Order: sequence, then C-alpha cells, then structure tokens
Amino acid sequence: MRFGIKTLDEYDLKGKTVLCRVDMNQPVDKATNTLKSINRIQACVPTIKEMVDKGAKVVLMAHQGSDIEYKNFYTTEPHAKVLTELLGQQVKFIDDVCGPAARKAIADLQEGEILLLDNVRFVSEEQTLFELKLNLSHEEQAQTLMVRKLAPLGDLYVCDAFAAAHRDQPSLCGFEQVMPSAMGRLFEEEYCAVSQVMETPERPCVFVLGGAKISDAFMMMETVLSRGIADKVLTGGLVANILLAAAGEEIGKGSMDFIVKSNYADWIEKAKPLYEQYKDKIVLPCDLAYVEGGERKEAGVGSIPAHAGLVDIGHKASDEYQKIILGAKTVCVNGPMGIFEEEITEYGTKMVWEALAKTEGYTLIGGGDSVTATEKYDLKDQMSYICTAGGALIRFLSGEELPVVKALRHAAKTFA
Repeated sequence: MRFGIKTLDEYDLKGKTVLCRVDMNQPVDKATNTLKSINRIQACVPTIKEMVDKGAKVVLMAHQGSDIEYKNFYTTEPHAKVLTELLGQQVKFIDDVCGPAARKAIADLQEGEILLLDNVRFVSEEQTLFELKLNLSHEEQAQTLMVRKLAPLGDLYVCDAFAAAHRDQPSLCGFEQVMPSAMGRLFEEEYCAVSQVMETPERPCVFVLGGAKISDAFMMMETVLSRGIADKVLTGGLVANILLAAAGEEIGKGSMDFIVKSNYADWIEKAKPLYEQYKDKIVLPCDLAYVEGGERKEAGVGSIPAHAGLVDIGHKASDEYQKIILGAKTVCVNGPMGIFEEEITEYGTKMVWEALAKTEGYTLIGGGDSVTATEKYDLKDQMSYICTAGGALIRFLSGEELPVVKALRHAAKTFA
C-alpha cells in the first residue's frame, strides 16, 4: 500500500475480471478516424500488460472528448486499434458501455483477454455537467447505472487514470464504494512524481506557469508560494499578461480586449494582492512579442504599443528564464510562454523548453499544451518526467485531496 491506497502487488489477478479505468483522451482526426497523438495510450500500456501477464480478464473504461461539450465526444474504437498494436495482442472493442451487449462481452472474456468499452461519457451520468449540477456523494455514485450494471461482473476495480483524478464521476469514484480497488502503475508513478515536487523538492525549485487556463494557474501559484514550495515562478502566456496588468503595466489594447472577451478581467484585480505579496518570487517577462504586418516585433515592458496584442515573451525574457531554469534543481512546468503552435510566435516557448532539456535539475512537465510542446520540439527523452495529467496535476499542486484519491483510500479501508 502507498499513500493509503492499495496497489496491484496486493492482489492475485489470475482468472479475475478487472474493471480498469484509464485515461486515453487524445486529439482525434474525425475525417480519418485516427488519433493525432497516442502518448496517454502509451503511458497506460504497462499496467494493462502486467494485468494480462498475470492472467486477468481486463475490461477497460475510458472517455474521449471535452468534459463539457457533447459535440466533442467520440468513440474509443480508434484507441482499441492503437492498443492492439502497442500490446501485440487483440484488444476487443464493443460500441456499448454498460448495456446487455457490453455485459455479455465482459462475461465471455477469457484469461489474458482485453475488452475496451465505448466512451463512458456516452452515459449521461459520466458527463461533467451531471457531476457539477447534481454533486453526488461517492455513495450515491455507487447507485448510478454504470456502477450497478458493471460492478457485479468484476472482481477488482483498478484506476490508472491519474489525469482524470480531479473528476468526481461514477467510473472514477463509484466502483471503490462497492468492490476491492487499487491504483494502476501509471497512477502510482504519477502520484509519486508530483508528491516529490510538493513534499521534498530539491532547491532552487522553480515553477513555470503559462498558457491560458487562468484559474488553474493562479490556484497553483498561490499554493506553491504560500507553502514555500516554489523559490521562483516564471510566468508566460495569458498568466503573465494578467499579472503585468495587475502590476500596473500597459499590455496593449489587443491583449486587454482578449482578456475582457474571455471573461478574465476580474482576474486582474484578484492577482494584485498575490503579486504584491510575492513579487520577489514572481518573475514577469521584461519584454514581450506582438505581430504587426505579418512580422514579429518585440517591446520592453513600459514601451508596449497601445494597440498590441501580446503573443509571446521576448528574447530578453527568454534569456533570463533560461538562466533561472539552468540554475534550478527542480522545475515544474504547466503551460507555454505564448502561441507556440505558430513559428512566428513560438520563440519564447522553444527557448524555455530547450533550457528544460539542458538543465541538470529534475523536470516535471504537465498539462496538454506542455506535453504537446515537448513532443513538437522532440524533447521527451530529455525531460525527467512527463505527467499525463493537466487538471489533476494542478489540483494536486494546489493542495487538494483529489476525489479519486479519496475514493481509493476509502476502498483500502473498507475492503481490507
């Protein structure tokens, strides 16, 4: 047992039916019915392979698509094809989640076989709107359709979806109420990695926070600063723009219009006390980039044109950030420095990522855009650890007990 949660080491899996929740949510090319990335699928392969090698009958549950908008949901059939290639054995797929067809397919499984159910979010109780509106307790989640229909068919529930551990949904928190449960190897590995950063980081410990997920970034920033975890916080993207505005700097009409349009204007006021309290540790970019007439231009803070829309940190800021990262012993990254998808606006992100690859310190990369940038610059092998989690990592680094962690701890006590 680790962190009060049971692991695969504590169960004899031979002949057992294992209901395993994984996170294989990836960008999809709907025109070709293929996945644009497979990093999350690759990450859960060791857990699946171990269970198969130990003689389990493995039933995989996964979601695909945005947690809010139904139009983004998609079948997990392409994932079964990828898993088949990665594992070197057939991964069966059924376009059902918990209906009669799915239940029969589960009952017919033989030792060492794998079945992937269709997207769990095709069941309404798995949608985030359902989660937020009804706010079911874990005990109530155990009474939902999916858990009632599938739990009787399984001997063990395994959660290997640390990336979804911040979600409070039946496939993640309901099964632990009614059956023995454990975390998978990926969950265990990621929990250890993020715990190390929170509890015993080598110093100097530097956080790099960028991107456009403002509430998540500020939640994390406040926690790591107030607890003395971070020695420095380097800022980029919309996070930096809002902090600059909070510090009284002009960031250009284009940037302000975007902040207002995105309903982030309130964060400028919210950021003021945080910046005032920790401005000795929060590093703002000293120069920034904007695009004018199709060309990249840069200006120092205090000299930003009134019309500008900021899209990246500048060369001087990039140099400063590189030096800080190269001198760090621990670096935790969530979010790019700007619009790295386009060549004209990728300089800051590219320079920061190259420093991450060169530093001798421990580097933890988390969040979808951060992982995408790592892949774009072909630096995966140079990073210490790439976490599949985005929202879960942020919630964990914000000091929250994640709902799935709470559920797994409950199972460890209940099914001793």
